[in-house]
Amino acid sequence: MIDLGLSKLAIIGVVALIVIGPEKLPKVARMAGTLYGRAQRYLHDVKSEVSREIELDELRNLQKEVQETAQSFKDSVENTIAQNIDDVEAAWRDLPSSTAPSATMSDLERKARDFRRKKLVRNSAVPGWYKQRHGGKAHIMSGAARVKKFRPRSSSTSSFF
Repeated sequence: MIDLGLSKLAIIGVVALIVIGPEKLPKVARMAGTLYGRAQRYLHDVKSEVSREIELDELRNLQKEVQETAQSFKDSVENTIAQNIDDVEAAWRDLPSSTAPSATMSDLERKARDFRRKKLVRNSAVPGWYKQRHGGKAHIMSGAARVKKFRPRSSSTSSFF
């Protein structure tokens, strides 16, 4: 800001002491300090606002660039997809009708029957005699029942004696 050296500050102080007087000098100095602090805060706020505006401007420019790039990419992808769809449709039209897969009702019924039969085999229950012979569980037991069944037996019925 203003380049004030020590000698200049001393001259200003002597002149202020003579003009204002020794009684009012502390009050005037306090007021000058508060005004100087306010000026510094105002300058800081202005600088931060300017830098914020510059950053917002840069972000707007970046957003425009990204949108333009995305739009061009979208257009190229749409063109490629449309071209591929046209190629597939042309190839489909060129196929002879005899090579198209034809599924008759009997084929579908047979496939459904086979599917149901295979599903039944996959999900069927294991017979009881097989479980007994190989040590499988005959029925499901809850966690509380298992705890009760395998709890160690104590000699006394009460824990207080």
